Amino acid sequence: MTDDVAAARAAEEKSLFSHPPVAPDATASYGGHPDQVIDFHAPRRTAGPGGPVPLVVVLHGGAWRAPYDRRHISPFADFLARRGFAVASVEYRRGTEGAGAGGPVAGRWPDTFDDVAAALDALPALAREALPQADPRRMVVTGHSAGGQLALWAAARHVLPADAPWRTDRPAPLRGVVALAPIADFQVAGRLDVCAGAVRQLLGGREDFAERRPYADPALLLPTGIATTLVQGRADLDVPQAVAEAYADAAARAGEVVGLTLLEDVGHFPLIDPAADACAVVAEEIAQLAW
Repeated sequence: MTDDVAAARAAEEKSLFSHPPVAPDATASYGGHPDQVIDFHAPRRTAGPGGPVPLVVVLHGGAWRAPYDRRHISPFADFLARRGFAVASVEYRRGTEGAGAGGPVAGRWPDTFDDVAAALDALPALAREALPQADPRRMVVTGHSAGGQLALWAAARHVLPADAPWRTDRPAPLRGVVALAPIADFQVAGRLDVCAGAVRQLLGGREDFAERRPYADPALLLPTGIATTLVQGRADLDVPQAVAEAYADAAARAGEVVGLTLLEDVGHFPLIDPAADACAVVAEEIAQLAW
């Protein structure tokens, strides 16, 4: 990594984390653990033809690691609310703190997936109470980085292996998925050592990787039959473009067309940074599916 590239990445990260967290309009629990909560952001203006508005479900990233919670994506949730969407930002259990010299472990198996499944199942009823102006029948799921993987996974529960505890009998009632720099292909992400080995940590280590991958890797859970778009910065050093391209290629082999929007001179963080032009592109991609 050259000094210029490193400086550009640092500037993008600084810009994202310079925004103070935005308090939600309501918070509801979908379970008994402190992390099993959903923040709701009411639409700040009217968009579209009037009446109930689409509900955007946001799954934050952070390599499934404990230090990164939903607060860092709350300015993005507020950005979407100011563009006329109802927004539900999901928290979930992540890796444990204090995992030694290597830092916190990425994710918990199976807790991280238990939580995302439970949150999506509970969401329509919780949203009707917290955001009466939201229309759960027009729901789009979006997620960034590790949250992008979870968004793709949430839309693919009906194609999970038959013995998966999270499998559903039918596709989720979604208008679509917009995955932002998603960790969407575990084999490619592992080969590129994305987020310092996060994928292997998420699945529980080397011995469990092959056994658990069919239950978690979006690239193996195709076709979904749900409209899906990936948004990816070409200059992303954290989750490189090759990961998104591998997922799109896997979808094509499965007979499914997945949109792939590549943004020039954009890294990992601008996709959810309200101060960045890339964030407006993301909102437009969501709007195209939601409305």
